[in-house]
Amino acid sequence: MTLPELLSLLIIILYATGTLTVIAGTVTRNTNLKRVSNWCAASGFALHTAMLLFAMLGSHFDLSKGYYIQFLSWSLLVIYFYMWWRMRISFLGLTAAPLAMLLFIGSFSLTNVHGKLPTEWTGMFFGLHIGTLFLSFGLLAMAFGAGLIFMRLERKIKTKAPLNEFDKDMPALATFDKVNHVAVMAGFPLYTVGMASGFIWARLAWGRLLSADPKEIVSILVWFVFAWLFHQRLAMGWRGRKAALAVIWLFAISVFSLIGINVFMPTHHSFIQ
Repeated sequence: MTLPELLSLLIIILYATGTLTVIAGTVTRNTNLKRVSNWCAASGFALHTAMLLFAMLGSHFDLSKGYYIQFLSWSLLVIYFYMWWRMRISFLGLTAAPLAMLLFIGSFSLTNVHGKLPTEWTGMFFGLHIGTLFLSFGLLAMAFGAGLIFMRLERKIKTKAPLNEFDKDMPALATFDKVNHVAVMAGFPLYTVGMASGFIWARLAWGRLLSADPKEIVSILVWFVFAWLFHQRLAMGWRGRKAALAVIWLFAISVFSLIGINVFMPTHHSFIQ
């Protein structure tokens, strides 16, 4: 077994353990299991970081498409750990740990598909385009998870349905709305920077800002929906159910843009060629 294979196996084991323990800890209201989950996720994240750095340094940016999925998985955990550090809310792990694990495992189906970037644009592409878009997606993922739980708890409270142990361990509805607010307020500027840098990079590399590529068209749609939600929260004071439902739909469109377009439609962003 090679060193990258060993690292990959350890990361999967740690992420899987983190996923199982955060679910078990939340369902049983066991604080120790939640701590174990965070330690497993943090250990896997550290190995994941090292693996990405070694792969990038040794590749000269001739990276597999699987690398980008691993980078997305890593970005989700960056956002999770930052929000956990700022807010001390463990329920975000219910979204971050399973998604990070699934993305990391799924990335190995694309390790033989390569896409070399032009050397003169690699720094900008990673820093301003891929990095900002992936962090924005991570924020949306956290808001998506918070939105689903918000919708569940609000419905139970309004209908006076009995709360189970899982429900009782959740924070107040205002906490879920705060996650939504932070994700939208930080995610929209990041997404805008990612989109703008991508158009500038395309103009410099290919001589055009925009094409009929389905990925670009859907990405612009995502931007308009994101901009609308940003405006509604900032200018119109949206909160609660409307904001939760809007961010759930926005995340769904983003997943379609990331996976549906990149896998099943002809695009120069394709994961399979």
